[in-house]
Amino acid sequence: MELTKKQYLAITSQCRSLFENKMADYGAAWSILRLSSLTDQIFIKAQRIRSLQINNKQMIAEGQESEFIGIVNYSIMALIQIEKGIVEQPDLNVDEALILYDEHLQIIFDLMMRKNHDYGEAWRDMRVSSLTDLILQKLLRIKQIEENSGKTLVSEGIDANYHDMFNYAVFALIHLEESKK
Repeated sequence: MELTKKQYLAITSQCRSLFENKMADYGAAWSILRLSSLTDQIFIKAQRIRSLQINNKQMIAEGQESEFIGIVNYSIMALIQIEKGIVEQPDLNVDEALILYDEHLQIIFDLMMRKNHDYGEAWRDMRVSSLTDLILQKLLRIKQIEENSGKTLVSEGIDANYHDMFNYAVFALIHLEESKK
């Protein structure tokens, strides 16, 4: 579990750094997006990853890694939107956004550590393609919950699905990093 912790923190640090740099470039323009729009952005990234995994030909130079990083960061943005709500004009500066990012990152990290303990690091024996499929499944669940006005009868809420997608994307990034060695 110590290796997982080290790898997880290294990957999420890279994701956070990109988020911070994009905040410097674009501000919090994403904060005007409705939750369904953020869900769709993640869906586009997951579909592209699946396409890259299935097809032999790639037309855009960016690979799976950048898309998984996008899933990580869009998941955090969605969690911030759930907490703060959408706005008509961006209302977060870089420092405020990073505080919120770090708060959600800590919640998701703690969840990963608990689940990783109980599941015995089963993700290490999974394929990246399976993690991609699980992300797509979570997206379909979120879309259904959104269609139900955010209500569930017995299932976890939208936030739990974003937590899981975040962690699946980090696990995929760890696998991809390990495959380079």
